[in-house]
Amino acid sequence: MRGEIDQGGGPVIRIVDYDPGWPGRFTEIGGALRRALGGVALRIDHIGSTSVPGLAAKPIIDIQVSVERLEPVAPFAEPLGRAGLVFRADNPERTKRCFREAPGQPRTHIHVRRTGSFSEQFALLFRDFLRADQGSVREYESVKRALARRLGHDRQAYTDAKAEIFWKIIQRADEWAQRRGWEPGPSDA
Repeated sequence: MRGEIDQGGGPVIRIVDYDPGWPGRFTEIGGALRRALGGVALRIDHIGSTSVPGLAAKPIIDIQVSVERLEPVAPFAEPLGRAGLVFRADNPERTKRCFREAPGQPRTHIHVRRTGSFSEQFALLFRDFLRADQGSVREYESVKRALARRLGHDRQAYTDAKAEIFWKIIQRADEWAQRRGWEPGPSDA
């Protein structure tokens, strides 16, 4: 939301140094998701900046759940709801369904995507490439910190401004994937 500020009057976008506890938080949440979803979740992966060792990030665990299809939503939405997660039906992005943490829990974003889709593969490739390329990690972190300082009170402007670096890095990631014959590894949970 443009101009949004947090309850304390500070910026909405807060980039913090890498926290070595983030993988453990993912493991805990990912395990709970696996128990809730069973075989409905074809993959459960830690994605986003908190999944890249050493990368500063917003302290929000991003998790991607890969499913056979996005419609109907009941096969994944009902178990996630029972687990306390909040369905974000207002998400305008049609290539995923979004859920948030249960009220009072640490920030978590659950991105449900169709297995094999471009959006699912994009998130995995972006993560895997950053894990392998420290130069891109430093560049991405520098841009994120600068944008947070400049646009920290405007979540949409921050997100929009990151698009340029995303596409620059994903182009390098695609070249890297072609050289390596990259495929996603096994599911994280």
